Amino acid sequence: MAATHHFPFFWRLLALGLALLTSSRVSFADDKQVPPPLDLRTSASTVDDDGVRVSILGYHDFSRTLKETEMRINTDKFRRQMQALKDQGIPVVSMGDFQAWKRGEKSLPPRVALITIDDGWLSVYTDAFPILKEFGYPFTLFLYTKYIDVGGKSMSSKMIKEMQAHGATIGCHSHTHPYPGTVRKYKAKGTDAYKAFLESEMLQSKKKLESDYSQTVTTYCYPGGFHTPEMFDFARTHQYQHLFTVLPGKIKRNTDDMTLPRYIILGTHDHIFTLATEFPGSAMDASANSGVAKQKVAYPVLPEPGMKIHSRTPTISANLSDVSDLNPASLVMRVAGFGEVPAVYDEKQKTFSWKANRRLRMDSCQVSITWKNTAGKLVESPLRWSFGIDREAAYQPIGE
Repeated sequence: MAATHHFPFFWRLLALGLALLTSSRVSFADDKQVPPPLDLRTSASTVDDDGVRVSILGYHDFSRTLKETEMRINTDKFRRQMQALKDQGIPVVSMGDFQAWKRGEKSLPPRVALITIDDGWLSVYTDAFPILKEFGYPFTLFLYTKYIDVGGKSMSSKMIKEMQAHGATIGCHSHTHPYPGTVRKYKAKGTDAYKAFLESEMLQSKKKLESDYSQTVTTYCYPGGFHTPEMFDFARTHQYQHLFTVLPGKIKRNTDDMTLPRYIILGTHDHIFTLATEFPGSAMDASANSGVAKQKVAYPVLPEPGMKIHSRTPTISANLSDVSDLNPASLVMRVAGFGEVPAVYDEKQKTFSWKANRRLRMDSCQVSITWKNTAGKLVESPLRWSFGIDREAAYQPIGE
């Protein structure tokens, strides 16, 4: 049995997500395909924002040999992304820890990631699981029950249970993975028909997952990200706590629990991972010496990663002499609180630098540098690091 994940709405919704990521505008030829506006009042947490930002990464299929598509990512690229999380000092948390934090029962570091994988493709077990196990990262499997134990490219229950034993949490992704046209069809049949539909897709699938995998299921991932107000009420009635979309964004503690954003990591759009792992203006993980997370960078940078500096107007630079196949005109530097800055490339020294033209106001600063090769392809892993600022030592009276 092959998965049926090619409904045009999904690509339209992903296009909307990409538009939000790139601040561009998207129009839909058919207004009926536009998802309903998010009502952030439906179930926003009553817990105050604590400054933590959570980035949820959504994956689907993996392969080392097949061509990348929106839903399929190269396995080696996936490994590099997992390494990037480690190098950038971004902790990966479990769904359980995320949910406890969301309820106000647990603290998290200021910036964290959560890994989710949808559907139940066999490649999750053969390709992604060994990498996640190597890094020791917890992850969540959003499964739709009709696509388990059917052979072909689907996973077996035995595989899923093995992953459970090594850090996997089970979430529900419906029974048949219905897209909006199917949802609307049942909704148009009336209240009773729609209730029966939701019971099959959201309740019976939940009960089956709980029975088969001996785990209480309290999370749901909307197929294609599509949802209706009736789903919110149904979810609350049947003990779902957190429900997820396919639209991008960082999660705050008081973000609506019924429409939590995710960054869907597409095999053909590497910049989405870059945006998902940027935390501009956020507080950083504390360390004894610098006040920022320990990081590993591929090329020499200043200020050095984790260093605590005494100036609030530093020169920020990177030595790119060891970068092969660099198109200097494509270099872009972004600094937290400033966005893209007018950094200059020195052809002779092979350095890319910028002198801050106004004071850095936070205790830490995150910098990212991206570039393309001469063929016009964006580098997969941007240069990204953070440094601390001793604001007391850097204090200057107003007027100086």
